Amino acid sequence: MTALEVGNLGGLVAFFVAIMVGPPILMTIIGLAIKKNSPNGAKVCFIIGALYLIIGLGICGTLMS
Repeated sequence: MTALEVGNLGGLVAFFVAIMVGPPILMTIIGLAIKKNSPNGAKVCFIIGALYLIIGLGICGTLMS
């Protein structure tokens, strides 16, 4: 039963951190890229990224502690 053994959880922590901050960073980069052509679309991307970050830090932060 090696599946039930708990060893090095560094990969799991890195996975949760990537889920917490990866998509908001991506949404910010997309928002900056389209800001010149579509300011309203960029604003939507920034808001979605901020909401994702707040929710992700709350849920994943709770799971990690």
